[in-house]
Amino acid sequence: MQEPLFLRLRKRLSVKPQAVITLGDICQLYWDGEREAALARMPVYRVRPEDGDLIIIDIMQVIRKIRTAYPEASLEIQGSTQIIVEVLNPRKRPKPVLVAAVWLLLFVGSGLAIMNFHTDVSMLQVHQRIHYLITGQASEQPLWLQIPYSIGIGLGMVLFFNHLFKKRITEEPSPLEVELFMYQQSLDQYYIQHENKENERTKS
Repeated sequence: MQEPLFLRLRKRLSVKPQAVITLGDICQLYWDGEREAALARMPVYRVRPEDGDLIIIDIMQVIRKIRTAYPEASLEIQGSTQIIVEVLNPRKRPKPVLVAAVWLLLFVGSGLAIMNFHTDVSMLQVHQRIHYLITGQASEQPLWLQIPYSIGIGLGMVLFFNHLFKKRITEEPSPLEVELFMYQQSLDQYYIQHENKENERTKS
């Protein structure tokens, strides 16, 4: 009995412009040695300038390619039925002045957001009240509460985002990374639905 060819499309692939995408690039393959190696080298698609930044390769394109070389092969297909190919076109380096302006805008904006929040919840009055309850004395600026509290906000943000500059504190993903992952998943589903022409057909 002939051994079936097992294949699974990968989720995503990044390639350079005008690259030749082979079956081994987009699929995980399992077959007998020589034929598996030959299939892995089989070209499936050549990136063209008009393709833009994203290409969707469907499992049916892969099956047609395999059938041309091995029409008798028994196929066992697992996993996703499409793969997103991202074309890594050269990007312009950001200008330092623009980066500095964006950084300054975000810094000032986040600072104002924090200050407005503390004004809304009357944080100064809260600190003054806590100081009075503990010491029995009124104080306009209870610094022994305000300074640790301010430091705690910064440390809390570091722990929340789980990063200190480029260094990850723990292996657990931060809430921001989880949200970005979910956003990327939604984008991928959108691309698969709208960029894959095989999903759309108009009958006249």
